Amino acid sequence: MSTAAATTPQHLVLTLSCPDRPGIVHAVTGALARRGGNITESNQFGDSETGLFFMRVSVLTKVPRTELEADLAELATSYDMSWSLDEADRPMRTLLMVSKEGHCLSDLLFRASNQGLPIQVVGVVGNHEDLRPVAEFYGATFHHVPVTKDTKEAAEQQLLELVDALGVELVVLARYMQILSPALCERLRGSVINIHHSFLPSFKGAKPYHQAHERGVKLIGATAHYVTADLDEGPIIEQDVTRATHADSALQLQRKGQDVERRVLAQAVKWHAEHRVLLNGQRTVVFA
Repeated sequence: MSTAAATTPQHLVLTLSCPDRPGIVHAVTGALARRGGNITESNQFGDSETGLFFMRVSVLTKVPRTELEADLAELATSYDMSWSLDEADRPMRTLLMVSKEGHCLSDLLFRASNQGLPIQVVGVVGNHEDLRPVAEFYGATFHHVPVTKDTKEAAEQQLLELVDALGVELVVLARYMQILSPALCERLRGSVINIHHSFLPSFKGAKPYHQAHERGVKLIGATAHYVTADLDEGPIIEQDVTRATHADSALQLQRKGQDVERRVLAQAVKWHAEHRVLLNGQRTVVFA
């Protein structure tokens, strides 16, 4: 076994899932310890319904990452394990997609620039030009990719070319009012996050807050989830609600809803970028 050491400690995060059985935690932590790894955070969850085990471990080590990866690959074979080893402190290369509503875009750009949201915004894609000034104010390159019924396939191909060219790891639909094709959803599976109000399946279509106002709703919520071919039914990452009263107008309800959308989307993006979200079929495991 090589004992070659990196010149400075690396902060790495290991995430994994595998069929649940005795000894997994001992095997994983033992493998890290044998390489001189100092575990700074560890979370695990065994799902009794699916029989799957999930784990997230943060570790400081001077051992080259390639050597840890070799050890983990050997361990994965024994435990039928899916795993990933990432740099914990590296901002995730992120592409934001928008239409005309700017509240989520502005919030994410502000948090990334001033509040330590661990993403590097490598570009903003808009199917309209409306939010170009917002992107450029924060120094983000804006790409106008118009979408019509006749150009949808070409637009999605242009998007994929941007994803490849920019080394995109995460795509965020920050109120991007377009439906992605099943093929694109599959191509980017587990790396596209969407945000929408939580009225669904009620109040579908245009002006959901006006519909909610007419029905006198008392709770307004938002849902952030991974995008799948099943519209608005992907694995949920985060949700939240805020109170509404009889005195709220439709516009006030909409503003409250937009505030919840901002918070929920930012939290979901943060957890994903910190490698805290693991897919569990149609659900997620979130080590918050």
